[in-house]
Amino acid sequence: MTPAILKAVTGLPWVAEHRFALEHIGAGPAIRNRLKAANLQDWRFDFACHSVRLAVEIEGGAWTGGRHTRGKGFNDDLRKYGAAMRLGWTVYRCSHAMVASGEAYDTITAVCRNLDQRHAPAPSTA
Repeated sequence: MTPAILKAVTGLPWVAEHRFALEHIGAGPAIRNRLKAANLQDWRFDFACHSVRLAVEIEGGAWTGGRHTRGKGFNDDLRKYGAAMRLGWTVYRCSHAMVASGEAYDTITAVCRNLDQRHAPAPSTA
């Protein structure tokens, strides 16, 4: 998965390794202190589409006992997703197998379509 592939399947611009918490507090000095004061960390999304505020997280290590599936790592990920949703992001989680099969791309395309419709202006009733 790459931003270029995501753009090809959704028609929307994507970025990799988006630092969403910094977007909330802004750039400048004392970033760590401002993140801590906002109860945030320097979290990143694997991929993000700003226009519909969709984040994609490809979860690894499910079959190998990786960080995302062990207690602390799993809990830290849940805190990250909760913080992202409080800041207005929709978070889609998928596995490498879902990316390889195309299922993730189908879901991402459908979610983008649904989010884009939610962000569109309401039709005029006049």
